[in-house]
Amino acid sequence: MYKKIQPITQYRLIIITAVFLALFTNVAFFKNVIDVYPPTLVNLPFLLSLFIILTAIIIFLLSLLSSKYTTKPLLIIFLIISALTNYFMNTYNIVIDDSMIRNSMQTDLNESTDLLSFKLIVYLLFLGILPSIAVYKFPVKFGSWRQEALLKLKVAGISLGVIILLFLIFSKFYTSFFREHKSLRFYTNPTYPIFSTIKFMTLTLGYGKKELKLLGRDAVIKPKSERENNSKKMKLVIMVVGEAARADRFSLNGYERETNPLLKQEDIINFSNIHSCGTSTAVSVPCMFSIYNREEYTDSKGATTENVLDVLNHTGKIAILWRDNNSDSKGVGERILCEDFKSSATNTVCDIEPRDEGMLIGLDKHIENNKDKDVLIVLHQMGNHGPAYYKRYPKSFEKFTPVCTTNQLENCSQEEISNAYDNAILYTDYFLSKVINFLKPYSNTHETAMMYMSDHGESLGENGLYLHGLPYFMAPKTQTHIASLMWFGGEITKEIDLKKLKSYSDNEFSHNNLFHTLLGIFGVSSSVYEKEKDILAPASIE
Repeated sequence: MYKKIQPITQYRLIIITAVFLALFTNVAFFKNVIDVYPPTLVNLPFLLSLFIILTAIIIFLLSLLSSKYTTKPLLIIFLIISALTNYFMNTYNIVIDDSMIRNSMQTDLNESTDLLSFKLIVYLLFLGILPSIAVYKFPVKFGSWRQEALLKLKVAGISLGVIILLFLIFSKFYTSFFREHKSLRFYTNPTYPIFSTIKFMTLTLGYGKKELKLLGRDAVIKPKSERENNSKKMKLVIMVVGEAARADRFSLNGYERETNPLLKQEDIINFSNIHSCGTSTAVSVPCMFSIYNREEYTDSKGATTENVLDVLNHTGKIAILWRDNNSDSKGVGERILCEDFKSSATNTVCDIEPRDEGMLIGLDKHIENNKDKDVLIVLHQMGNHGPAYYKRYPKSFEKFTPVCTTNQLENCSQEEISNAYDNAILYTDYFLSKVINFLKPYSNTHETAMMYMSDHGESLGENGLYLHGLPYFMAPKTQTHIASLMWFGGEITKEIDLKKLKSYSDNEFSHNNLFHTLLGIFGVSSSVYEKEKDILAPASIE
């Protein structure tokens, strides 16, 4: 069929593809634009100019990179990327920035399968694969090197001229568009996802060139004889890193549904006003263990600076273990003992997937092997990882019904999504109570504590938003306001005034406090420790 079609220049093929991309893969972009600029008679010319400018930008970029050997591969790459990002932006109303690229790169195969759906295949087929086949098969004619160079300059020049002209004509609109509604450009497809990919690659390649910044090499633990109340018992702390648990779905924080029936029976300290460092696991987990505040944290700093687990390790007196039922430690556990509990080969508590409670099995042996040291165990939950919330809990925890039993959240009602999510919170309640009950017998021989802190929150359809990962400045509170609590047992309660701790547990805290709180609970003395950032410090009994 294609042999009967008259060959066209590569630039005409670029223009056809650019129009296709702007028209069919930017639904999310124009939907969000129209929310801000309704299609009135005044706004319609501006909206048309946006379509033309977006098309011209794609043409300009592709023209600069075009050649006899690169044009078709580039067009195919643009089409495939656009089809995939179009699906995720339309389905979950997310944006594909460098943080989201990092998160997707660090997602394992099991988590990725939760995102697969028939709808995704349809998007990929009709907006990516079939157009790519057409591009590959379409006959293209090439002129001499000089002719192609002149044509490149002509097409790129006209595209740039159109962009500048429309900016000038509608400058009043574009001033507000860029200054007051910066987030809208995050939805342009495929320009912003490609920009984000390049940014991610640039930053990632730069990590390997930097030396690891050392922290807390002066860290020491006070001798037992110098500790408060002269306790000679070793400390045993379990730090649970939650997944996508938003604060307002914990009944401990006033949620009308009883999602914490077991935890409410324990003498826990609930922190109702804690906010995350990021809106994705890839950012939040390394940030919460880092020395940097959210405002100064970057992926580069996180990857090239030792974290609080390193500082604790420098004391030589603390046995640290990281067990993971999520994707991985996101680099936090690179220099400590890590164990993978994401498969039935290591996690013996499995049904449709490995369960968080399986991470508790075998911990007795680890504690016994380190009875002459303090022990810190980090358990990284699968928790409420979306979108397949219905997989995150055993069937016996399906208290709230009906539930959404698909990863295509757009096919479920908000009630069904909410029910599945709340059931997963109910299972987290069970898991945390099981951690506490695991620690209770050790309270006779150790100073015991459990700390729980989620990595980020989750959107469940509010304002059309799902999942998480929006840039922090535009993320709703549901993605940043996280669940967090602590429990203490044994003689550690002689070191911490629990009544006083509860008196300020509703104060505002964040992931920024974790670094110093972990140092404080183990009595670590170091130049990097800041007492005013230690959540427990005001309640410590001197």
